[in-house]
Amino acid sequence: MHKIDIIFAMIDEKTILAVDDMPEVLVTINEILGEEYDLRLVKSAAAAMTLLYNEKVDLIILDIDMPVLSGFDFQEFVKHKEETANIPVLFITSITNPDLVSKAKTSGAMGFISKPFNADELRLQVSQAFVV
Repeated sequence: MHKIDIIFAMIDEKTILAVDDMPEVLVTINEILGEEYDLRLVKSAAAAMTLLYNEKVDLIILDIDMPVLSGFDFQEFVKHKEETANIPVLFITSITNPDLVSKAKTSGAMGFISKPFNADELRLQVSQAFVV
């Protein structure tokens, strides 16, 4: 790679915030997406809120079932702040309750992936978030 290619790669790199209370899920996301994207991995919605105040994020990968503040609650927070309202959200969850799955799919999120997730499916949905 030439210097100019490295500079353009750095300019084009998208930042993804992944929020999941299960560290092994964050490790898996890092293994799948870490070489292509700039990842921020946090274990709680509270940590994600702090990060959003300090950094620009291009996509949020969000677990639904988390302690204290659910993914739905965090998504509401994101969508109601002017600075973050346009950040796409991709839900990932192990929830199988049909009502919650339906709520996730109709919540305004750009996508929904069931855990355990397939690496190709995650890559595809993430790449679709960045199609202009």
